[in-house]
Amino acid sequence: MKLASEWKEYKILDMAEGQKLERWGDVILARPDPQIIWKDKSYPKKWKEINATYHRSKTGGGAWQFNKKIPKQWQIHYKNLTFNIKPMGFKHTGLFPEQAVNWDWMINKIKSEKREIKVLNLFAYTGGATVACLSAGASVCHVDSSKGMTTWAKENVISSGLEDKKVRFIVDDVVKFVNREIRRGNKYDAIVMDPPSYGRGAKGEVWQFEENIYDLVELCTKVLSDAPLFFLINSYTTGISSTVLKNILNITVEKNHKGNFVFFFWKEEFRMKKGELGKQKQEKLCKIWENK
Repeated sequence: MKLASEWKEYKILDMAEGQKLERWGDVILARPDPQIIWKDKSYPKKWKEINATYHRSKTGGGAWQFNKKIPKQWQIHYKNLTFNIKPMGFKHTGLFPEQAVNWDWMINKIKSEKREIKVLNLFAYTGGATVACLSAGASVCHVDSSKGMTTWAKENVISSGLEDKKVRFIVDDVVKFVNREIRRGNKYDAIVMDPPSYGRGAKGEVWQFEENIYDLVELCTKVLSDAPLFFLINSYTTGISSTVLKNILNITVEKNHKGNFVFFFWKEEFRMKKGELGKQKQEKLCKIWENK
C-alpha cells in the first residue's frame, strides 16, 4: 500500500455524505465520490470554509456552486513539479494527486538508468506522468485524443520549466497511434497508460476498458524496446482487480520480457477526529511490470 504523503499544497480535509473535502493550494473544494457513503463529518467546521462545491445532476452531468470567488486557474506544486489547476465539468480539476506515488516511482526508475529512456504516455490527460518523466531526464511521447487536455499538458510542462526537454505531443486515438508507431519501427523503453472506463477518440472512436484493454496492451508490446524498463497501467474502472491487470501483463509483456510485478494501491487518507481510532481511505489500482 502506497501513500502519496509528500504533498505540501494538496490535502484531503474530510469526507462525508458522498463528498470529499480537499485543499488545493489556498482553495477548498468539495467534490462527489460514490464510495463515501457514511454521513458523519469528522471536522464539521472545515465544511464552512468551502470555496466551491460540485453537485451532480440526477439527469447526468452537474455544475459547480461557488461560495467564494476563486481564480479561474491557479497552480500547485509537488516537489519540483508545477501543475495548473482549474475546476471543470464532471467534477475534475485537471490533476489526480494520488498519482504522485507513480511519479516518484517512475522518476527513481528513470534516474537509476545510465541511458536515455524513451517513454510512451497513453491517455496522457494533462501530463502528470509526462512532466514527471521529463524531470527525470527521459524523452516522452504524450498521446491523448483531447486537444484541450494536450494544450493543458503543454502548459504544465512549461510551468515546470521543462519546455526545453525532449517531448512530442500527439492528439490522436491511442490505438491508431500505436499501430502507426509499429509500422514506423519506433520503440520505447517505458509505457504508461491511464485508460478511462469509457471514452471516445479524436475522431469518435469508442473505447471501453473491459473490451479493449487486453488488445491495447498486446499491441503495445510491439513498440517495446529490447530492454524495456517498465510498463505501468492505471485503472479507475469499477470491478477491475489487480489479478486482471497482472494476468494481462503476464500473458503479454512478461511472455517476451522477464521481469517483476509491482502492485500499488494509492491511498487517499486523512485522520479522523479521535486520531488513532481509524482512518478513512479510498483506494485506486495500479499494476506495473518492471524489468529485473
